[in-house]
Amino acid sequence: MKTVLLMRHAKSDWGAQYATDFERPLNARGQRDAPVMAAFLASHKLLPQIIVSSPAQRAKRTAEFVARERDFMGELRFDRRIYLASASMLIDVIRELPDSVEKAMLVGHNPGMEDLLMLLCGGNVRMPTAAIAGLRLYADVWQDASRGDAYLQWLIKPKLLR
Repeated sequence: MKTVLLMRHAKSDWGAQYATDFERPLNARGQRDAPVMAAFLASHKLLPQIIVSSPAQRAKRTAEFVARERDFMGELRFDRRIYLASASMLIDVIRELPDSVEKAMLVGHNPGMEDLLMLLCGGNVRMPTAAIAGLRLYADVWQDASRGDAYLQWLIKPKLLR
């Protein structure tokens, strides 16, 4: 069975000075919450072997906080398909993960993250900014990931760690 961690990027800045949505950085709360969430993963030995993130500035920065944890020995990748992706596009990204990886993380945006969680597990689960959901897939290879093929093991939100 494979484990996938879904992380919504931390809180971003909505200032008018950014030319595009893609360029929006983390705001002060996001800069505070992202490292707290990364530390939670590290302290509970939940760090993934690979992180695949949207390259949008706010998601990229969130993923980098996780990748900078001392115990993270994996790979950090950026995949343009994750930016504003649908659940079906996100499941395609999951299906392409290398089978040598047992635990992977996707860092992306809503509504895609919540929609993917619903597609894989059923139910309607809210993921505020910087939230992380830990899912177990009933599949032994990533290619077999499909609708209803996972269960939610846990969901942690920054508010619970403050």
